[in-house]
Amino acid sequence: MAATSIALASCSPTSQKEAAQDFIGKQEISIDQKVLTPEALWAMGRIGEINVSPKGDKIAYSVGYYSVAQNRSHRVIYTMNSDGTNKQLLTQSEKSESSPVWIEGGKKIAYLAPYKGVNTLWVMNADGSEKTVVDTEKGNKITIDAFKFSPDESKLLYIAQVKSGERTVDQHPDLPLASGKVITSLMYKHWDEWVESVPHPFVAAFKDNKIGASTDLLEGEPYESPMKPFGGIEQLAWSPDSKEIAYTCRKKVGKAYAFSTDSDIYLYNLATKETRNLCKEDAKDKNMGYDLNPQFSPDGTSIAWQSMERDGYESDRTRLCLYNLQDNSKRYLTESFKSVVDNFMWKDNQTLYFTSVWHGTTMIYQTDLKNHVEQLTDGQYDFGSMALGKDQLIVTRHSMQEADEIYAFTPADKKMQQLTYENKHIYDQITRGEVKERWIKTTDNKQMLAWVIYPPHFDPNKKYPTLLYCQGGPQSPVSQFWSYRWNFQMMAANGYIVIAPNRRGLPGFGQEWLEEISGDYSGQCMDDYFSAIDDICTEPYVDKDNLGCVGASFGGYSVYWLAGHHQKRFKAFIAHDGIFNMQQQYLETEEMWFAQWDMGGAYWDKNNKVAQRTFANSPHLFVDKWDTPILCIHGEKDYRILAAQGMSAFNAAKLRGVPAELLIYPDENHWVLQPQNGILWQRTFFGWLDKWLKK
Repeated sequence: MAATSIALASCSPTSQKEAAQDFIGKQEISIDQKVLTPEALWAMGRIGEINVSPKGDKIAYSVGYYSVAQNRSHRVIYTMNSDGTNKQLLTQSEKSESSPVWIEGGKKIAYLAPYKGVNTLWVMNADGSEKTVVDTEKGNKITIDAFKFSPDESKLLYIAQVKSGERTVDQHPDLPLASGKVITSLMYKHWDEWVESVPHPFVAAFKDNKIGASTDLLEGEPYESPMKPFGGIEQLAWSPDSKEIAYTCRKKVGKAYAFSTDSDIYLYNLATKETRNLCKEDAKDKNMGYDLNPQFSPDGTSIAWQSMERDGYESDRTRLCLYNLQDNSKRYLTESFKSVVDNFMWKDNQTLYFTSVWHGTTMIYQTDLKNHVEQLTDGQYDFGSMALGKDQLIVTRHSMQEADEIYAFTPADKKMQQLTYENKHIYDQITRGEVKERWIKTTDNKQMLAWVIYPPHFDPNKKYPTLLYCQGGPQSPVSQFWSYRWNFQMMAANGYIVIAPNRRGLPGFGQEWLEEISGDYSGQCMDDYFSAIDDICTEPYVDKDNLGCVGASFGGYSVYWLAGHHQKRFKAFIAHDGIFNMQQQYLETEEMWFAQWDMGGAYWDKNNKVAQRTFANSPHLFVDKWDTPILCIHGEKDYRILAAQGMSAFNAAKLRGVPAELLIYPDENHWVLQPQNGILWQRTFFGWLDKWLKK
């Protein structure tokens, strides 16, 4: 791998603790051989939240920086003019600052930062001066996960954790050091934590930089809002008159929670403290799937939110639901649209913007209240977050060639202006590989889009080892995403061609294509993978004798399954956090709705043909056909797919006499989040591929 001039300090525990107090800012590095390296990837700034001032003339945004030596991250807050000029770094302490929000007409910025061991609310002037921690009326600090001011700024809505269920010390106070947990219900673990608390929304008066007495909108209720594990403040909204709050909640616990995706939109009245369930008022349309992320229209007469139709199907098509608060009617604005609604926002009382994936790219669309959907952007990239500026949208945009940057998009003339160049100093030092789309005929005579990523300085007269990338999700699009781990430019920089197909089960190609994977993990989607690798092998520059296959999550399942069915196509496999034993997975995972829907049911239901087909095709049943070197990677804090799956696959390979390696992380979840673990991941990943695919 190419060298990068960035030191990995060898720190003792004491020096590591001392180093953790240092400010981490923009990383200035020198890249020696002009190709992307793991160290360069971790030196990149990662743009986070964006917020536009009330006048639309200023933008506040956060950027995350990483120190490999200190093995931690740090977030800072910048501001700039809406045309990208006059960038200013406002925070330079050793603690992370995030979630900037303009208040007082743009004179000040509220944000989150640590203070005396808790993450809490701060306020500073728009130029970064006079940083002040916000007190409560009683002088104590509140640990705040996220926040939103009411439109009149007289109240603060914030998220804080409340205790959930009985802890061991509550049941046995004379055993304060006991680590055991007595479990009596499902959903006792979620993503990477043992569930001992849940997030609740609180509302309080805000005056003179102080938080008044707080009211828990879910007082005495064991539910969560926003919803774990990924929900944030976007799942709650203020009414324009500051009198009501709409929030997302799945009011279920235990087994009911574990098997259901039926969340609803609730409307809480601050004066009466009454709560309405807007999803269940219509007897004919009770919105039985995910309903989340409510947003009031500017005039307060309507609420829009994202809605799925079916309970238990977490990858159902998200529609834009519109609830009229004047006559209590409900309808859907994007029924004729063939794809999903991702991020959305109101433009005015008659128009909404949203992003959606179609044919491998995520673009910006708009719809009126008469269901007229129009695509506004086009290009080989993806749009992420959006904020409304003055006559323009402030958006983040990324592709397989560069990470998120902030852009200004003017819908009237379709002009796009780049505002930030956070990682230009790194891009200027490397040569990136070209990304091309390739349409492939599948075994059932349909057309499938694949992205092909070529090495820098690609020479069609040479032969290159080639990787088949298997997507996770299992229903997440292979669009123009940028990953800080599964990075296609990194793979290309190491001399590999990568083919990344949008196989069956991915959004952006219609509902039929999306749903062909449910209950049929080993079916057409696996044939699509074979179609992709066989098609690219018709090119003279592909070294057909040195093919690899890599993937994570469902992609890891795909690797394990393909290892028993590939008929000697591949010379190396890498599976990260993959499902190896389907029976094991059905009972081990926490979100049971996922296993129930995708697998078709329980393996003991002998009359369920879909479920029986699923479990009869579990990868572990085909280990007798494994004949190819395999690297298994897993995190022990992964409660979505337990680490026993990766360990079992590794053990099976070793017992079979198949060359195998196991990279296990005791302190990582379904992802790899720590810088030094990330560097280790890349080195192990490419070390394994180079060993078997490069002569």
